[in-house]
Amino acid sequence: MEPCMLVTRQKILRRFWYPIVPSDRLTDAPFPFTLLGTNIVLFRDNAGRASALIDRCCHRTARLSQGWLDAGNIVCPYHGWTYAGDGKCVRIPQRPDGNPGKGVAVEAFHCTERHGVVWVALEEPLRDIPELPEYDDPAYRRVFEFYEPWNAPGLRIMENSFDNAHFAFVHRASFGIVDEPEPVQPRLEPDPAGFVMYADVPVKNPDIQKANLGIAADRTVRHYEKTWWMPFSRKMKVTYPNGLVHIIMTLTAPIDDRRSQVIQFLLRTDSEADAPAAKLIEFDRQVTHEDIAVLEACDHDVPLSLTGERHMPTDQPGLEMRRMLAKLLADHGEREVRHDGPVAGAALASAAE
Repeated sequence: MEPCMLVTRQKILRRFWYPIVPSDRLTDAPFPFTLLGTNIVLFRDNAGRASALIDRCCHRTARLSQGWLDAGNIVCPYHGWTYAGDGKCVRIPQRPDGNPGKGVAVEAFHCTERHGVVWVALEEPLRDIPELPEYDDPAYRRVFEFYEPWNAPGLRIMENSFDNAHFAFVHRASFGIVDEPEPVQPRLEPDPAGFVMYADVPVKNPDIQKANLGIAADRTVRHYEKTWWMPFSRKMKVTYPNGLVHIIMTLTAPIDDRRSQVIQFLLRTDSEADAPAAKLIEFDRQVTHEDIAVLEACDHDVPLSLTGERHMPTDQPGLEMRRMLAKLLADHGEREVRHDGPVAGAALASAAE
């Protein structure tokens, strides 16, 4: 069996920021989530600050997410033990003065908000959340598309996002040109977040897109500038011949070894009058449903070893992801974990060369 990266068993992956939930969905109630197999609960204090704790009371292990908020703290539903955003217990109602004393606490995690999303890191982050200057640029409008779980791992989703070779097949009903299956070879450049991929790709321009893009021709060209945010998110900037810029942000958080929670939103240099948001979502949902149908049928445990699957030249972005992730593990003294045991880090390092 080839080595495969099971994300819940790779400790270094706990040191990345992950997009958990759109900010406007974290309101006045506890929000449960499973990140890398760890059950956590998010909530806001009275000042609106987001916090993330282990979803487990230190008294009798009840799920804090089944409780409620009181004065910006989270109350355990079992015996009422109450915790602040830093994880410290602030009240035990069974005691006369309610004082829990010193050292009573649950594990708290790094939590912040950026780009309209609440992010969590389970351990000290290796790097900051990448910048997204277009998010606050008045030249761009924002269009939220979806927030949903996919039965596919983040690495499969990311490789697919940077794969020019599947368009003529998976997306033959939306934008792929069936009679032109030979893909455009991408160009990669390093980036602090991961890497940037460039490619000019001819695409079919169906009626819905003619209206969405303001381009009447039956086909057009997408100038792709796609940035991989290691480990499992991407920024896809598309510039069309008429100057329109269409950015798709696809942010994924690994629930476990098989499933990912996906947030997707758009940034566009046009207006609602130019192209209604509902029509943009309609087309992009067609595209993502085409992807999901294939991705959810693929093996979930992606091998970082370059010998585990066959490859072709346009697989370069996905292979670079595998090399970089293999190097990440090796640099931090980890072994790639698979179903039947670990593979030596030295072997991974050679795959990354």
